[in-house]
Amino acid sequence: MKASIFTNEYPPHVYGGAGVHVDYLTRELSKLISVEVRCFGDQDIINGNLHIRGFDVDRRMFETCPKELESALAACYRCVAFNAMSIDSQIVHCHTWYTHFAGILAKLKYGIPLVITIHSLEPLRPWKREQLGRAYDYSSWVEKSAIEMADMVIAVSEETRRDVLNHFHVDETRVRVIYNGIDVDEYCKTCSRDIFEKYGIDRNKPYLLFVGRITKQKGIIHLVNAIPFLDPSIQVVLCAGAPDTKEIAEEMKTSVARVLEARKNVFWIQEMVDKKTVMELYSHAAAFCCPSIYEPFGIINLEAMACETPVVASAVGGIKEVVVPGETGVLVPLREEEECTCGQTNINGKFSRDLAEAVNDLILNPQLCEEMGKKGRKRAEEIFSWHAIAEKTVELYRSLIDQ
Repeated sequence: MKASIFTNEYPPHVYGGAGVHVDYLTRELSKLISVEVRCFGDQDIINGNLHIRGFDVDRRMFETCPKELESALAACYRCVAFNAMSIDSQIVHCHTWYTHFAGILAKLKYGIPLVITIHSLEPLRPWKREQLGRAYDYSSWVEKSAIEMADMVIAVSEETRRDVLNHFHVDETRVRVIYNGIDVDEYCKTCSRDIFEKYGIDRNKPYLLFVGRITKQKGIIHLVNAIPFLDPSIQVVLCAGAPDTKEIAEEMKTSVARVLEARKNVFWIQEMVDKKTVMELYSHAAAFCCPSIYEPFGIINLEAMACETPVVASAVGGIKEVVVPGETGVLVPLREEEECTCGQTNINGKFSRDLAEAVNDLILNPQLCEEMGKKGRKRAEEIFSWHAIAEKTVELYRSLIDQ
């Protein structure tokens, strides 16, 4: 069997959870079947059963293109290029809307089954219009078209499965849950402490960690607004970059500056850090915070748990299936009128204060932090291994090919 995986992100060009997912999934799949990855980039790598082909674009063609339309039009160009090179696989598997048009073309032109993994859904991310402009209409249309014609849709959580069924015309038999995963051999607690000297963090005081992009979806502004309510002894490390828009970048800059006027133990790491650094950050944090207002799964919580760090997270989406409240962390609910409903959010300062209260209660109890951290590691090991996820994915491929 051979599968073609279509993706925007692939190492070394990874900026979000979807890229992490595809990286580890394809490595495990290649131990079971032949895998070809077609991605956005310039890669050309063969490693055993795994072949990665990058497809770039000539940026000169976009010299007069409106900036907000460029990414969607470049995606269309690459989707055609994916198919212009002959496909000899028995199945095609797409990740994120950027590649959905390529999946549609492959299904129609090569007559092979189409699988789509849902990492997020456009109807639940209306703020993307601020980033994409009218291209958001395209991303929404191509996502809907691909999902509704796919032979199988993989949801990364039960909550995501319900979202698919609620927002698209898809038979429930064509939506299957296969969780995201974690490489527990790679992600584990480390004794290395280079981060303290590098970033000026006080190793003798606890710190709360955030890792993620600066985007409304990840809720980072709500965490920044929670900082004034944290116990003064708690340091805050914000490993946050790649803002979606200029507006949220400016909001983040202003919010952090305001917080720093009152307390100096807040550290903002704006560059994209390497894996070694992020594992050090996870390993020595007293707790990890994931304040997302929409999260189909939340792979960053698994990364923290694998490094024996307890999690304080918003009780939304797939997070509720990853973090066990009272055992591996604390879940902070959004009030009903504040929840992300059909993409509309109305979150006020109460959420930030609730986040701060949960963080204080946890971090000021070091023994509880340690106990939850160990239970989080055990849960990551027992339920979320990439090997098991790859086996389930291959089983799904075979069922579609046999049909």
